[in-house]
Amino acid sequence: MKLVMTLLVRDEQDILKENIEFHLDRGVDEVILMDNLSSDETADIAAEYVRLGVLHYIFQPEDDYSQGRWVTRMARQACQELGANWVINNDADEFWWPLQGSLKDVLSQVDRGTLAVSAERTNFIPRPESAEPFWRRMNIRRKISFNLLGKPLPGKIAHRGLADVVVDQGNHGIRVNGLAAEFSISPISILHFPIRSKKQFFNKIKLGGAAYARNDHLDKDIGNIWRHLYTCYVDGTLDEVYQKEVLEADAIEQGLAGGVLIRDERLSNALAPLMSSARIDSPANTRAFGTRRG
Repeated sequence: MKLVMTLLVRDEQDILKENIEFHLDRGVDEVILMDNLSSDETADIAAEYVRLGVLHYIFQPEDDYSQGRWVTRMARQACQELGANWVINNDADEFWWPLQGSLKDVLSQVDRGTLAVSAERTNFIPRPESAEPFWRRMNIRRKISFNLLGKPLPGKIAHRGLADVVVDQGNHGIRVNGLAAEFSISPISILHFPIRSKKQFFNKIKLGGAAYARNDHLDKDIGNIWRHLYTCYVDGTLDEVYQKEVLEADAIEQGLAGGVLIRDERLSNALAPLMSSARIDSPANTRAFGTRRG
């Protein structure tokens, strides 16, 4: 089988290489990456994987965060142009961890009549910043994860290669022939690292929230977390949100003792050898070439 991963990214230089290396190691064959106006080293990192023949780059100049439409384009390309049997529609801060074997092993066992599977997500706690990469610092996760509005964190969908698939905004579901596709629960856990530094978090909300505000074709209840956090950014209270999420050592120990937090070093153990032998150099040493814009 052929497994293709799509990635919609914007200013993800601190995590992009780790994400690509991890998923190639776990069974992904090729990556389709759509770069939505990145101003950091994201395009340079992507270009190196283009050179290696494992990534297809698309530059997305629109600035209204039409995620569903953009990801649908990539998901259809994965089927029609790359011959994907399965497609994972991913975000740069998500690492799809198969509970046994590879991602291909898990997806190859899905009943033939099932078009999609859902993977649960678990949030890792942001820690005080240091010179260490996020995956070394962030080794504590919540036992039960909620979004920043206090609601249960929804899973994400992987689906079979389908030429007429429509991916919903947020990658939480798909539609085929106008109907929502049923899905089964998969033995995959998504390790989620949405807040890695104050700079990254503020930049994400500033750009993404403003893009949502410009979008005139999505219902206003779609993207409610982004919209809420953007309001916090505008009124100057986003720092309070950030400080509440970052846990110091004492709070971590209390959470571990109380069973609400869990020490989880799966990603740090997996990335340590991968990053020491990564396919490309560090972002500072990359040069953008071989990319496809438009």
